[in-house]
Amino acid sequence: MILPTLPNSISRRHFAFSAGISSLSVALNALISQEGSYGNSYPNTGTAKSIIFLFMSGGPSQVDTFDPKPTLRDLEGQDVPESIAEFVPRIKRAGLKNLLPSPWGFRKCGESGVEVSDLLPHVSEMIDELCVIRSMTHRNPVHGPGECVALTGSSTGDRPSVGAWSLYGLGKHSNSLPSFIAMNIHNDGMQYPQAAGWSSGFLPSRFQGTVIDAERGIRNATPPRNVDSHRRSMELEAIEAMNRDFATQIGTTDLDARLRSYQQAFAMQTAGPELFSLKSEDERTRRAYGLQDPKTEQVGRACLLGRRMVERGVPFIQIRVGGWDAHSNLKSNHEKLAQRTDLPIATLIKDLKSRGLLEQTLVVWAGEFGRTPTMEGKSGGRDHSPAAYSIWMAGGGIQGGQVIGETDPIGYTVVENPISPNDMHATMLQLMGINPHQLIFNHHGLQESPLGVTGGRVIHEVFA
Repeated sequence: MILPTLPNSISRRHFAFSAGISSLSVALNALISQEGSYGNSYPNTGTAKSIIFLFMSGGPSQVDTFDPKPTLRDLEGQDVPESIAEFVPRIKRAGLKNLLPSPWGFRKCGESGVEVSDLLPHVSEMIDELCVIRSMTHRNPVHGPGECVALTGSSTGDRPSVGAWSLYGLGKHSNSLPSFIAMNIHNDGMQYPQAAGWSSGFLPSRFQGTVIDAERGIRNATPPRNVDSHRRSMELEAIEAMNRDFATQIGTTDLDARLRSYQQAFAMQTAGPELFSLKSEDERTRRAYGLQDPKTEQVGRACLLGRRMVERGVPFIQIRVGGWDAHSNLKSNHEKLAQRTDLPIATLIKDLKSRGLLEQTLVVWAGEFGRTPTMEGKSGGRDHSPAAYSIWMAGGGIQGGQVIGETDPIGYTVVENPISPNDMHATMLQLMGINPHQLIFNHHGLQESPLGVTGGRVIHEVFA
């Protein structure tokens, strides 16, 4: 099958040429970024004081959200054209048959005219704040390892998460709340959250994330009824004195982390309950985040808490929403997940902007991979596709209203500006003022960096 001659069609020769030029471009950009990064030469870096990472676990479909492919309608039910199939990495399980067009239309939105699916009407209203990256790619098609790749840069799950690297690079913590907070929203029995996503890996444990329940808050933060703050302070002073005396006797400072944990726990007993009490939020704000609707209440609460954490100086907030794994009935699955997330996420961006916080807060929306443009079986679903998928970034020094990268006419693989999860992590760190190439940790004699053995580059096109 030869791809029909359409405005967005692509020949085999052009495809190969584009892929080759893109690969060369990535290599050159990596070298340039490694040279320039030592001088911290990227513009507008260090603009983000906080990151909110909206992790959509399960794999949202790029051709149904942010990467329109009208060619799929012309080729519905047909095989993937040979001019594209020969470039598709052989990591697919669904094969190359039965192309499936999106059930949703796409329209140009905002002043920028970036096309967004009708599946996301609220987020589309904020498109001028978003930088959409359509050329994300890696090679792991399995949920657990793929989630590790997306959050740590490696499928093994034994490396630090990007959140842990950010805290290590910043070298500071919030005073009364955890500096890295992870909220895992109920995932309808889908893939279990990978602990590597908030782990500190081989970094010291103080850089790991604290997992909290958006409904119940921080566990055990409320002291017993008969213990007031004065008594608790005296208890901590006594514990600290005994620990320091013990440390002096055995000649070690290994207890410092334990002492700091006691001190922060005490501070959290005051700050934690205040953070999770939404009494200070007016009814208009509650409704804007969708707290009155069972469909949006969970994600809405997490997003509202994310904004409150930013206000209280928490550097890294991670919100995981599971359930995007649409192997069957993609339309029903994605409509359900969009109903849960679209309004709260759009409100989060709008709320941050109205409060003057968006410029200092980087918001990232991403899954572990995308989905195939073909139909899986006869069920109207799509299989996993790490070869090409879409993410977006907003705020924190990002230039919104633009699209970076390009996939082939059916959305199967990247043809322009391939970008890896490590590149995304490098960019996140750079926006926080952390040079990802100079951030080093000595691990058993190895000079480890956030970019691992595969390397990575800062995506310079995203900067405002």
